Amino acid sequence: MTIKSTFVAGAVFATMSAFSVQAADVVKIGFIDPLSGPFASTGTNGLAQYQFAAEELVNKKGGILDGVKFEIVPYDNKISPKESLVQLKRAIGEDVHYIVQGNSSGVANALTDAIKKHNRRNPDSRVLFLNYSAVDPALTNEKCNYWHFRFDANADIKMNALTEVIKVRDDIKKVYLIGQDYSFGKAVAKAAVTFLKQKRPDITIVGNELHPIGKVKDFTPYATKIRASGADAVITGNWGADMVGLGKAIGDTGLDIPIYTYYAANDGITKTIGEGGKDKIRLVHEGPVNPPSTPEYSAYHTAFKAKFPEKDVSQFRIANVIGMLAAAMEKAGSTKPIDVAAQLEGMEFTTLHGENVVMRAEDHQLIQPIHVSVHTNEGITFDSDNSGYGMKTEMSVAAADTALPTTCKMKRPK
Repeated sequence: MTIKSTFVAGAVFATMSAFSVQAADVVKIGFIDPLSGPFASTGTNGLAQYQFAAEELVNKKGGILDGVKFEIVPYDNKISPKESLVQLKRAIGEDVHYIVQGNSSGVANALTDAIKKHNRRNPDSRVLFLNYSAVDPALTNEKCNYWHFRFDANADIKMNALTEVIKVRDDIKKVYLIGQDYSFGKAVAKAAVTFLKQKRPDITIVGNELHPIGKVKDFTPYATKIRASGADAVITGNWGADMVGLGKAIGDTGLDIPIYTYYAANDGITKTIGEGGKDKIRLVHEGPVNPPSTPEYSAYHTAFKAKFPEKDVSQFRIANVIGMLAAAMEKAGSTKPIDVAAQLEGMEFTTLHGENVVMRAEDHQLIQPIHVSVHTNEGITFDSDNSGYGMKTEMSVAAADTALPTTCKMKRPK
């Protein structure tokens, strides 16, 4: 083949590829998260929520752009960054141009780098990364990039809200920090040290410990160390099986102190902790569940439980991902990632909770109200793990007050 014919063939392929993305009857959304291994319950619950949101918020309403539907395509990454890159390559080969991922900031860091490189080398087959739960602050600061959008509050924003609760507790003088040994766990510990020093310089941090992620079978030795430290409170970013193990061990040792957490609900965690966590576990999150904020949210939650009775709406931000993606495509009049990204930047959106959120253009970090809830069985409309226990809102921080500054220096495509 001559150089000229190679160029022409390439140009025709690129045009056809771009057209296929724009005019497809189905938008494929690749879900790259753990569907096997110790964090499978978190991943499968998230997958169910994506499938439900796509059907309920888009497909049942006739789709977008005169009939384009959403299809969630699952890829098991086994919580491994290396395996995630394998699955990303597979997804791109299967004409998937939207990737959602949330479990593990280590995975998110690998994906955002790979997607940035792919888009630079393949401008006619670009991919958008919609991060719904990986909250390492670096992802929207020094590692920010145009093709990454985060729909969860980052670790610093969440810690800022948690420490607002802690600062008014005069009975807390000693705090123990414990978390998973990877980028997110380190970010949580760093944020806790920073904000406690600012808001409660009288508090002593009596432990600052990281443990291997997904490998600890018995957290009793850690709980024993927390007890021996004389801590008045614990702060942890643990999630999935590691939160189940830590919560159970703390309960078994009889520690009667507050535990401030990022992900201590649902996915078997609430059921395991049960009565032992009542009025002790506090969780920072988006979207108030108890009491329900709007009839629209109540209807959504009720419909989800009817379809998936053994699962929970554990990450409401998933509905925001689907809702904002659909709105961006409608506004763009296109499903091409380059067009959709331009509409997501700076987008204002009203959630099913009736809350106004905005995708900050400077760093692609969603700015939203943040809530802190307490684990209880009183005043609960929607429980977790069908346990009778759930999270009841105790304090809320307005979106404007959660908007911490960013160091992002984003390079935009020409």
